[in-house]
Amino acid sequence: MRDSSPVGRPQPVHTFVDPSEGKLFDGENTPQNIATYGFGLGLLAGLSGVLAITGHGYCQMWLFLAGLAVFHFLEYLATALFNGPKLSLDSFLINHSAHYHAAHLAGISEFLLEAYSFPSWKGLGYVNWIGLILMISGQAARTIAMFSAKSNFSHHIVGYKAPDHVLVTHGIYSIMRHPSYFGFYWWALGAQLLLMNPVCFLLFIYWLHKFFSERIAYEEHTLSRFFGQDWETYKKKTSTLMPLIA
Repeated sequence: MRDSSPVGRPQPVHTFVDPSEGKLFDGENTPQNIATYGFGLGLLAGLSGVLAITGHGYCQMWLFLAGLAVFHFLEYLATALFNGPKLSLDSFLINHSAHYHAAHLAGISEFLLEAYSFPSWKGLGYVNWIGLILMISGQAARTIAMFSAKSNFSHHIVGYKAPDHVLVTHGIYSIMRHPSYFGFYWWALGAQLLLMNPVCFLLFIYWLHKFFSERIAYEEHTLSRFFGQDWETYKKKTSTLMPLIA
């Protein structure tokens, strides 16, 4: 049989990962790891959402877990859409830090301990719904910030100014400085209100204030070096909208 393809036209080359060399959970941004992480987050969000809607157990815990899965998924998605060169498996932020894991473990542990010892504390009320609204609002603010900043957004503070790095002052950035931090700040506090965790709510206020006040001070010093008077002018016009963080 004759080859029906046009003479001289280059044929596409497909590259496949050798199954014998494929590894899972090795920290590499490989298709199999991306698929596994994405599947796990989707499964957690889907099951938690169904359990919350159908009223199985304490629905506030299921809502929290669904929100947590959506948060990590959107972190990777936004980076993949606008920041390909910076994309890695760490863009999911699942392996953020030991402190991050400890904070979530503390929140879940407090909820389970109090639900077992004082079940009446975990009834649904207006405080839970305020917490859920804060989580949704915080997630929306953070995702909008990442979509607005596009390639100018980074999960890590860089010490040098890239040629294409610009000062973003439009959209949500015209309302506040550091809207992605604002989003996570209120998302995290909202989660503790949703779970009705009085101890962790107070601890989170301390932890979040300490972390963001130090990070923002360092980042703003860096931005001042990058953009000079443009940054100072922008800073005077905006606030972080986070308590006690100017």
